[in-house]
Amino acid sequence: MRTALTVAGSDSVGGAGIQADVKAMASVGVHATTVITAVTAQNTRRVSRIYPLPADMVQDQLDSVLSDCDIRAVKTGMLYNAEIVSVVADALEDHQAPLVLDPVMVATVGDSLFEGDFVRALKEKLLPMCELVTPNLHEAEVLAHMKIRSEEDAAFACEVIGKQGSSVLLKGGHIGSGDVIDYLYLSSEIMRIRNPRLAAAGHGSGCTLSSFITANMANGLDLVNAVLEARKMIQQSIATQYAVGQGVPVVNAHVAVMKKDDTAKFALLDELDAAVARIIKLMPTAMVPRNGMNIAYALKEAHGPEEIAAVDRRIIVHNGMVVRGGQVKFGAAEHMSYVLLEAIRTNPEIRCMLNVAASPELIAAIKEAGLTTARLDRRENATIANMTRTAIDSCAPTFPDAIFDASSRRSDKTVNFFGRDPQEVLDKLENVL
Repeated sequence: MRTALTVAGSDSVGGAGIQADVKAMASVGVHATTVITAVTAQNTRRVSRIYPLPADMVQDQLDSVLSDCDIRAVKTGMLYNAEIVSVVADALEDHQAPLVLDPVMVATVGDSLFEGDFVRALKEKLLPMCELVTPNLHEAEVLAHMKIRSEEDAAFACEVIGKQGSSVLLKGGHIGSGDVIDYLYLSSEIMRIRNPRLAAAGHGSGCTLSSFITANMANGLDLVNAVLEARKMIQQSIATQYAVGQGVPVVNAHVAVMKKDDTAKFALLDELDAAVARIIKLMPTAMVPRNGMNIAYALKEAHGPEEIAAVDRRIIVHNGMVVRGGQVKFGAAEHMSYVLLEAIRTNPEIRCMLNVAASPELIAAIKEAGLTTARLDRRENATIANMTRTAIDSCAPTFPDAIFDASSRRSDKTVNFFGRDPQEVLDKLENVL
């Protein structure tokens, strides 16, 4: 099971904070590790008291989790003060997993959930390093230092908040309009996500939404799909909210139970993760192409790159060592996916491919090992899919174990190994090393 981390406060009524995060992540098949920043005495009507944990205790929790667990995504919620923000920022600075920042400032019942220089510390230390920040209207106004009264204001606030490089999801629940319009700011573009307006969002809606997003990213979804899927989930959570006390209802974080097809996706990602670990141990640095290498693995009956997983930012050589550039996720290697899709069209059993740097010695070793090879002849105006199909057809009725680049002009020539799964592909590679 994939693992995520939530850094947030404890909610004694169980509707928000750490308790909501654990429930939401579990509902989509992710194990939630936790770092508690504060203990609150609250219910569905009010927050009676907040006790922030000492910063060194927050540090010890972070050290314990990060030193032991394979964390695939991180979410921060209520951090409360500048000292805790600094500790969290320092601990996550060199961590590879994407960070979703939920800038919790006010409880659903209206009580403030921060003190002192918290906002300044958040903007200076955590905002620049997060992949996504998820403010509501009030939080966006504080972060952007402006009033938001219109769609144009909302879009501009996203640009201001995201100016240091993070993506922004400005939640539109508190912005007056017929439907709820959320604003996703990504790569200088605004995507408007429209949903019917339901009854007022219950206790824990912000925590649950950001936890759904974090869990989706831990499960290998890219940011846009992680947000879109999470938005569908929170819509159901709000629609099925329930009462546990005399005040604000609690959103139903259990509603997003894993779909059957999700199980296959998660199993594929785990299998690919194990293969990447094997590649890192096995691969000589000389066989890693200058721009990096990758291994792609498709779901059964895949029809597009979004159904093919690979290593985000490839497998590269860094400081003389073979390392992964990012996490394994779907849609991470679009160009490579078109080659694999062409292979799948010819032989649906072939679902995995690996590219390595080509050399005369490697090609000779492949042939000596008895593997079937084909040449990829690059032609002007020909697509990579068409060139791949020609190479595959040249071996018919046998499917080639490897296709090598026959271009004499390219300095970054590669060999593509093919197989039914990562284990078969890596067995072929290991056989020729």
